[in-house]
Amino acid sequence: MMAGNVGALGHIPVLLEEVLEGLKIREGGIYLDGTLGEGGHADQILSRYEETHVVGLDRDAEALELARRKLATYGKRVELVHGSFADIEDLMEASDFELVDGMLLDLGVSSMQLDDPDRGFSFMADGPLDMRMDREGELTAEDVINGYSVDDLRMIFYRYGEEKQANRIAAAIVEERAKGRITTTSRLSEIVKGVLRRGKPGSINPATRTFQALRIEVNRELEALEKVLLPGVMRLTEGGRIAVISFHSLEDRIVKRKFKKLEAPCTCPPDFPICVCDEKPMGRIVTKKPITPGDDEVSVNPRSRSAKLRIFERGSIWAQ
Repeated sequence: MMAGNVGALGHIPVLLEEVLEGLKIREGGIYLDGTLGEGGHADQILSRYEETHVVGLDRDAEALELARRKLATYGKRVELVHGSFADIEDLMEASDFELVDGMLLDLGVSSMQLDDPDRGFSFMADGPLDMRMDREGELTAEDVINGYSVDDLRMIFYRYGEEKQANRIAAAIVEERAKGRITTTSRLSEIVKGVLRRGKPGSINPATRTFQALRIEVNRELEALEKVLLPGVMRLTEGGRIAVISFHSLEDRIVKRKFKKLEAPCTCPPDFPICVCDEKPMGRIVTKKPITPGDDEVSVNPRSRSAKLRIFERGSIWAQ
């Protein structure tokens, strides 16, 4: 979850008002935050609607503990669970609620994770090549960089980072690791910068796409997103909504495609006079175009600039 800046400004939830309005938060409702992070969105839901309940999931145990402290004053109105939203079916089975009135997925890496050098998510400060959102996970970025073949590295950088120079970067990494294991963010960043020339002033850091690709691979982020959307909608009450905030085109395309499929699942050929596949729509897309932050939000929270919010509403349960 790209949650925003931390520090003097405090935790800044992205697209806060748009999320609250889009989810149609109501008193007495039950809402699931599948990427709880530091609890920014959940805190606002609980503080503004005094009879609501929030189930908060996060795969990062450290973030979950911070959220636990932040939300402690809400008592039994909060239920926190350590786990990935990819396992939403199992996690909901273990919770006190069968269905929820709304669900939020704020994707990507949180500011807390990004700003901690020990987590290894950023090239802005030296740290270990870790990048695990769940520190109990086995695969690290160091494992990927030092263990994957040149072809696998190229594929990751191209597919998950949309990096045009994936071939050259993968080859340079393999060449450098032959001299000694690559273990730090600074060394990896220097290798990438050695391959790519820095762009025009104001352009993104040359290592940005490579680091993004590694993070996605380590945490299986796109697989988790593909896995959660259908069961997530199935866990909504009639009229309940799921809101997804994405931060790059790969995530946004998955959400857009899946929402379209849920709204129009018919697989019959176009020339068939009537539908015979018996696939029923799960609901409707609320946001025909994604909602993006305004200039005021971006000026206060620059990390929100690439955020896109899409919302889907579940239709009649009895008709499905």
